[in-house]
Amino acid sequence: MEQPLIDIWWAAVTAVRGDNAVQTSLDVTSIAPVDRILAVGKAACDMARPALEMFPDAPCLIVTKHNHTTALPRQAQIIEAGHPVPDAASLEGGTALLNAIKSSKASDHVLVLVSGGASAVAEVLPNNLTLDTWQAETQTMVGSGADIHAINTRRKQISQIKGGKLLSAFGGARITTLAVSDVEGDDLMVIGSGIGAAPANPHFAFEARLVATNERARTAAQSVSDTQVIKNEECLYDDVNALAPRLGATLRDGPAGIYIFGGEPTVELPPSPGRGGRNQALALLMAREIAGLSDIQILVAGTDGSDGPTGDAGGLVDGTTWGAGAEDALLRADAGSFLADAGALLTTGPTGTNVMDLMIARKK
Repeated sequence: MEQPLIDIWWAAVTAVRGDNAVQTSLDVTSIAPVDRILAVGKAACDMARPALEMFPDAPCLIVTKHNHTTALPRQAQIIEAGHPVPDAASLEGGTALLNAIKSSKASDHVLVLVSGGASAVAEVLPNNLTLDTWQAETQTMVGSGADIHAINTRRKQISQIKGGKLLSAFGGARITTLAVSDVEGDDLMVIGSGIGAAPANPHFAFEARLVATNERARTAAQSVSDTQVIKNEECLYDDVNALAPRLGATLRDGPAGIYIFGGEPTVELPPSPGRGGRNQALALLMAREIAGLSDIQILVAGTDGSDGPTGDAGGLVDGTTWGAGAEDALLRADAGSFLADAGALLTTGPTGTNVMDLMIARKK
């Protein structure tokens, strides 16, 4: 029986899930006793769970995306906030993180757990910038097709807690940061816009570890594949309209087998976009590339289980998906509606991780 692509995708996601990644890191590398746990991002709850099991007496503050809370011990304080556009709760979360850092004792060791989404769910704005203004600017950046590096550069410019600024307020002895990377290059100063990065010349002991990356997810996908893997590359770094023809040609001209691609493409949105995000748009564009072919199936999805402002992860398409109305749906940035009607929309719910996106294709 042919292995479903969704099973390969879930194997990749499970390998980098926040709880698994943090548990592995804590098991492999010893860590000094922790006095406080701070977790921020989409995978914050999952990342915090093994840390709380190891350090049950440590106070824990979690700031995560709305509807991304999972069961945790009662001592965990949880704030849910907006993503990808921050909301009032994001300011609450950012202030709570800053206050926790500032309240540390001189001997304290704080464990900071960071995952993608931290840039939006936690923020402290300068006095001359209102939330409304920042929300409008963020929406413009997200809709313009700007990549995450450009967006995070601007976030670090205005934020009072990004780019090492949060930890610069620390008066304790040691900080250990564990990070799930959702950016190209896995740079701690870019993950969460540097919310878990140390300032230059820190006055405390600092250690940082990457516990999950797109590469690790793709490696896990390859390891469970029951078919030869032809390509395994982190190459999804372009506008979806430019990526689709290149990847389509790769699949059409290549040999039979599994193709695994990772990264984070961009998409430019019209003034009033419909339902969908970059993964749903790319999935529908790939459907156009393989229209009429019976030997190729493609899954495109965000590893966090969400895509843009939607609760859907992406799409699962084949040679029969493309049809009447598809072109118009792309023009209106409404790929999600078309995929839903075609039975090709992929909805998984929150996954407990965020290592960018995956495309997994099978050619028979």
